[in-house]
Amino acid sequence: MNKIKLALCALLLTAGTAVAGDFKVGIVDTERVLRESAPAMKAEKKIEKEFSERDQEIKKTMKQAKDVQTLLEKESSGLSDADRRNKERELSALNVNLQRLQREFREDLNLRKNEELAVVLERANKAIQSIAETEKYDLILQEAVYRNPRIDITDKVIKSLSDSK
Repeated sequence: MNKIKLALCALLLTAGTAVAGDFKVGIVDTERVLRESAPAMKAEKKIEKEFSERDQEIKKTMKQAKDVQTLLEKESSGLSDADRRNKERELSALNVNLQRLQREFREDLNLRKNEELAVVLERANKAIQSIAETEKYDLILQEAVYRNPRIDITDKVIKSLSDSK
């Protein structure tokens, strides 16, 4: 069944090319646009700045947990049972808090990245549409297993996004 669909698509594309004459196709590497374009890099910096305070808080908690762990390892024999249990509880509480902070950080970071990348992708789609209309493309694909550099317009899209700050 898939072979029939593939053959039908190939036949339609061939027939369409024969009727249309010149059929202009372009390919865009969306992942590259989301990595290298000026708006994507600006969004990345914005997110880093937004989350830097929380990252510092996590690092501070990690250091506290490490310090308590080191204290327990080095001075375990010199601590009374009550002091040792208190330090063990403190370490346990720090580890639980650290895991919570890291989980929340990852979830919030992923959410913000997705929000910012959606904005960049929307701008990229507008740039692609503008390039398609200006340069008379019949079809522009954003996902492809193989990209022939001859029809890859990713650089044009990245440049367009940089120019339209």
